[in-house]
Amino acid sequence: MKQHFALKYCVGTFMKYLLILLNLFPILSYASSSDSNIPDVLLRLAATQLQEKSLLAVSFDNAPHWHTYWKNPGDAGLPTTVKFSIDGQAVDLVEKEWPVPKKYIEEGDILAFGYQGRYDAFYELPQDFLDRNQGKMLKGEATWLICKHVCIPGKRTFSATIGNNLTFAVDGDTFTPAMSELEASYSALPQRAEWPVDLDMVLSLNSDKQDLVLYANYSADVNKNDYKESNLVIPYPRELLTFKREELRTDSTDLLYAKHPIDWDGEYEEPEINLPSDGRFQEPLTIKFLFLDPADGISKVIEKTFNVFNLDNSTSESFFSSLNPLQQAQASTTPIAVKESPDAKRSLWSFLLLAFIGGLILNVMPCVLPVITLKLYGMIQHQNESRARIFKHNLFYTLGVLFTFSLLAASILLLKNAGETVGWGFQLQSPRFVMLMILVLFIFSLNLFGLFEFATPGGKSLGGVKLKDSMLGDFLGGVLATILSTPCSAPFLGTALTFAFTGGDMMIFLVFGFVGLGLSFPFILTGLFPKAIAFLPKPGMWMDHLKKFLGLTLLLTLIWLMDVYGALVDTSIPVLKLHTILALTFFAFFVRAKITKRKIANILAFALPVLMIIQLLGSTMSSNTTSDGDLMATKQSSGLPWQKWSVTTMEQLRTQKKKTFIDFTAKWCFTCKVNEKLVIDTKAFKDMVSDQDVTLLLADWTKRDEVIGNWLQSQGLVGVPAYFVINEKGELINLGETITIDEIKQAF
Repeated sequence: MKQHFALKYCVGTFMKYLLILLNLFPILSYASSSDSNIPDVLLRLAATQLQEKSLLAVSFDNAPHWHTYWKNPGDAGLPTTVKFSIDGQAVDLVEKEWPVPKKYIEEGDILAFGYQGRYDAFYELPQDFLDRNQGKMLKGEATWLICKHVCIPGKRTFSATIGNNLTFAVDGDTFTPAMSELEASYSALPQRAEWPVDLDMVLSLNSDKQDLVLYANYSADVNKNDYKESNLVIPYPRELLTFKREELRTDSTDLLYAKHPIDWDGEYEEPEINLPSDGRFQEPLTIKFLFLDPADGISKVIEKTFNVFNLDNSTSESFFSSLNPLQQAQASTTPIAVKESPDAKRSLWSFLLLAFIGGLILNVMPCVLPVITLKLYGMIQHQNESRARIFKHNLFYTLGVLFTFSLLAASILLLKNAGETVGWGFQLQSPRFVMLMILVLFIFSLNLFGLFEFATPGGKSLGGVKLKDSMLGDFLGGVLATILSTPCSAPFLGTALTFAFTGGDMMIFLVFGFVGLGLSFPFILTGLFPKAIAFLPKPGMWMDHLKKFLGLTLLLTLIWLMDVYGALVDTSIPVLKLHTILALTFFAFFVRAKITKRKIANILAFALPVLMIIQLLGSTMSSNTTSDGDLMATKQSSGLPWQKWSVTTMEQLRTQKKKTFIDFTAKWCFTCKVNEKLVIDTKAFKDMVSDQDVTLLLADWTKRDEVIGNWLQSQGLVGVPAYFVINEKGELINLGETITIDEIKQAF
């Protein structure tokens, strides 16, 4: 009876977790879309002369069907910004007017002002500024929020040495916009104009007596169709004021009237600034507008200064309410209105299914196999326990997996919100994380070789404290399996992960949760149906030999991680220190197991490796974010003429229509190694390269390289491996994460 209730409790606990996960669906289904590519913004800069003015042009090119925002983003969103600095000090370059934005009605009836496709911002570069800063580095950063069915923040950094030829590098690559495009953009910028004689505007206190309302009317003839998808006036952002959506109406003679509710934000200032009770501003309030002039259909920049506002708007509001609303275009007719597709939820389910299958396949990938084998070893030991106990062991293993995937998802969100480019396996780009993984695996292997005992999935004791009933070992086994799974990219997993990184914040948690469920599913199944493992042999002396073999597999994994660690650090000194730490750790456990168990001796034996670990963690291991060429040298030693990838080199080869094979890889990527053994390092591949005169480009993402990471995201990818070819037509073709010789030849 007790076993029955224990099993019921365990099943109930697991199902509660699963139901919480599934109940997130209604919240997240809006993020589903058939377009799962992560968007990018191509940034290009050029110093130029236009209309006898020295200018710096900053050109933005949005991913197709995505938009970024104007200075006043509308109901939501963030404005696109460009900042400059010299020697770490902010530099204010005089900004020209930005292009006229388009008006969008986004999903959920959200108004936005912004840009789709390509647009340009211009900044003055006066000669005295250039003379004063000759030889100095002008640096800058552009930031934006790019949106469609979801919104993703982005940024690019750029720099140039001020001199006779001002050439800007954007994240390491040089891009320049076409001069003809810049001339057309600059000529189309809105110009400042005098206040129109036919436009009248008044500011009033609203009916709540806490905020303001702006009323406007145009007293000449208008074409109403011009304003079905446009505003009469769009206010520029201004401190103290938050402008709400414009409402347009017409009277019986078709004259146009507008109303803008305005939130007064003075209460958030320090000290607080209240609306004057007498309706007279202490300092004149100047508001800048983008005005679509009905007279010629051209948008112009105008300003009006308000010294006073009406304390009673009842007359204005009553008159405005009596007018006829102008029927404006709805979401279905605006340029970038996004409606949820009828099969959105089904699409979401399909991506989650891919995540689940990908996680399931990870169980047989080489990264995870040692830990999974350890778990099976533990299951053999637990064969004779009750059904409830077996389920409890597997439940805690599953919770370890899900907990770690949640932790990874949270880390990704923190890094993304900080502006970092991250992807699948990002933690293995950190030398400190890899170092800690090496230490953990080394200690686990010492346990399996019998040098000491603690709670592993098959362990029984920690020192002299019996832990047979503890589930800590099972939980830690799930943690370790998850961490070791990230260097591998199983089939189906790439598509699901791309969808996760494209979706909202909670979508990452949901997809990672289903990957975790897939990874732990065999153990969920055997926990519910213990007889499923009846085929496994009974416990016996043979298991002691198996333990030592499993210890050897962990040591082999450790050797691979040591190679990764060597590629992540700048010099051989951290590697030498880590070898010393491992030797001292082995000595400390050996002293405790074979020499003495006296506390003082053991404390002294363990103190030295612990102090060295602390020192190494606090030291500078890597001072740069680009790989140092070690992987390139290894690849070239195989006899193939690999070249370093860059966007510039790739685009040049596309222009030349030169057959090119591009390999995005990393030393820590286990799937990359498998593809190299099966395809890239074969004689058939070398013959193909020679026969077809193929250029080979290598992008090494062992370290966290922003240029590579951003380009991968622009192609809808969140990790490596990734393979591309440029064919004889100059087309760039994505081959995916697994390749064959036939697929490559067909793509050419």
